Amino acid sequence: MNRLDRFFEITARQSSVTTEIRGGLVTFIAMAYIIVLNPIILSSSADVDGNRLDFAQVSATTSLAAGVMTILFGVIARLPFAFAAGLGINSFLATTVVGTVTWPEAMGLVVINGLIIVLLAATGLRRLVFDAVPMQLKLAITAGIGLFILFIGLVDAGFVGSTGVPSPPVGLGTGGVGSIVTVPALVFVLTLLVTGVLVVRKVRGGILIGLVAGTIVAVVIEAIWHLGSATEKPGGWSLSVPTLSGSPFALPDLSLVGEFSLASFGRIGILAAVMLVFTLVFANFFDAMGTLTGLSREAGLSDAQGNFPRLRASLIVEGAGAAVGGATSASSNTVFIESGAGIEEGARTGLANVVTGVLFLAAMFISPLASIVPTEVAAAALVIVGVMMVSQLRHIDISEFSVAMPVLLTVAAMPFTYSIANGIGVGFIAWVVLRSAAGRVREISPLLWVVAAGFVVYFARGWLESLIGL
Repeated sequence: MNRLDRFFEITARQSSVTTEIRGGLVTFIAMAYIIVLNPIILSSSADVDGNRLDFAQVSATTSLAAGVMTILFGVIARLPFAFAAGLGINSFLATTVVGTVTWPEAMGLVVINGLIIVLLAATGLRRLVFDAVPMQLKLAITAGIGLFILFIGLVDAGFVGSTGVPSPPVGLGTGGVGSIVTVPALVFVLTLLVTGVLVVRKVRGGILIGLVAGTIVAVVIEAIWHLGSATEKPGGWSLSVPTLSGSPFALPDLSLVGEFSLASFGRIGILAAVMLVFTLVFANFFDAMGTLTGLSREAGLSDAQGNFPRLRASLIVEGAGAAVGGATSASSNTVFIESGAGIEEGARTGLANVVTGVLFLAAMFISPLASIVPTEVAAAALVIVGVMMVSQLRHIDISEFSVAMPVLLTVAAMPFTYSIANGIGVGFIAWVVLRSAAGRVREISPLLWVVAAGFVVYFARGWLESLIGL
């Protein structure tokens, strides 16, 4: 136990083994939906040859990649930041990339993307970009991620949804009907209020207790009313139906491991392939940077400049996650913002990551048990964590408009565009323009100008892709 304590610095970070185990468990519960959601996204689209990925195989490799990378990050970086398939990248692959290449070729591009990010981290360039970001934007990124998490929770729970009309684009309830009309959404509200009360009363393990209580209520409701899945019955559970049928054990099919190809350059040409890789690198690079910044500050592990322990190792391992995700056909793996749930439960070290990673590996064999927690219940934890992270705005002086506009654009763009990278890009561009106009051009790092220019290209990539016929 002393060796474990010294290795993970448990006592030094004012934590305990019990707290780390509890935090790792809460993180897994908050993230477990990815075992179902990632295969839904990746298996929904046929590639250029008409082939689709198998749902069960993707689910197995999703758990495998998440488990391996989460444990690896916990042991090397010794931080409580768990890994899983990034939702922005997997959607981009399914909706855009496989329209021109095959699935193995798409995953090959993800592998290249990961190797580039590892190279940038190993050479120190990624750290230089990290250091060039002013503290106000780092705090804004944290708050923006919090608002993004909160919005994800509300949407996943069916508490808010698209109205399907130009104005208002979002409304209360599923389909923006203006009211809460489904039982799962009511379970979310109940879980949110109970968990909120526990947090206010400073009950140890409050988020975990709220998740367990909400899941029990959901299981009882499903046993009585048989709501089923929303894809089959209106008003049902959005992803995971809280019930067990048949055996809770299943052998994973890992046939997709190693099924990637680098032949896309020959199929669509070097320029088009490079443009796709550029998009992947930019999204991966800045999504991860923003998440690492937000989580480290929320955990109290960052200094006044926003740096945290073993930063370079963290950036290298994070890049490796993208390559591993591509090599397993699970899509790029990156730090997950839902790790904030475990952090709020007290996780401060890599031991929590080891717990979360082991649970992901176990989920390959007990996938029915892993999917018993409905998304509506897990969403309550996301809202709680989001509220806590948004509170970082109190540390930013927004009395100057040249600071206020970039900060608030960063915070607003993340949930409204459903992308951390978009929020960072909008903030960077606004920062260099407005701070220059305010006569503060000498305070801006030259590297920040370069990155802002890169984001201009990133935002214009649709037009650029049309020019090269992609």
